[in-house]
Amino acid sequence: MPVVHLSGGALHYSEHGQGEPLLLLHANPGDSEDFSAVIPALAEHYRVLAIDWPGYGQSDLPARPGSVDVTFFYAALRDFLTALALPPVLIIGNSIGGYAAARLASEEPERVRGLILVSPGGFTPHNILTRAFCRLQGSRLSLSPSRFASLYLKHRSVTAQAMLQRASGLQATPERITLNRAMWRSFARPESDLRQSARRITAPTLLLFGQYDPAIPANKDGKAAARSIPAAQMVTLPCGHASFAEIPEQFLAQVQPFLAAIKR
Repeated sequence: MPVVHLSGGALHYSEHGQGEPLLLLHANPGDSEDFSAVIPALAEHYRVLAIDWPGYGQSDLPARPGSVDVTFFYAALRDFLTALALPPVLIIGNSIGGYAAARLASEEPERVRGLILVSPGGFTPHNILTRAFCRLQGSRLSLSPSRFASLYLKHRSVTAQAMLQRASGLQATPERITLNRAMWRSFARPESDLRQSARRITAPTLLLFGQYDPAIPANKDGKAAARSIPAAQMVTLPCGHASFAEIPEQFLAQVQPFLAAIKR
């Protein structure tokens, strides 16, 4: 895998195809291989760049994984774009990847051509229960990465099964669990809420939510995201948290026409 050296360490990514850059940003936990079922189709028309977030896949762990918050991944995204001198990009972001993509589009709209946000973080209308769950997942009592992934992956496709295997392997090391918990704690903080800042997003946006996603439900977070992002299109798919891995054909049926409509 290619690598760029950023302020937070070495960040690995995969690159496929040629053309307009299309970034793929995975969830917490996860890695760039989560998108393996859809990369070949996307790479027929785009230069696909799939990132391993710091601490995941082959990328370096942050120096202090227990102190990381969602802004750390956002900063890594900005640094990655700068290091590769990329023009305005298209982005597909899942969960924390969707958070980072939406924040970039709201704060630096000139860097984003289009957004596909798959169950993005940052749009939860928090209440006592959601905050308590974030605290639980940010504590020593948290569900393991593999256990949590088994709850939010509805369809056991080949790709989803491979995600579960990675969640019980490399992603389950003590350092990575520490990082995972830190990210959960940060999502309960007011500064992680994108609902107001997302009103500044001008890039064409497609929102994809899973009908059976218990982590970021379509009927709450999805509706909040749709209300927050001007002119966003929202589609609910019959899956859990990762439509690109669980039902890749249905994912591509939504994504490819959307991307074609905004292609230069």
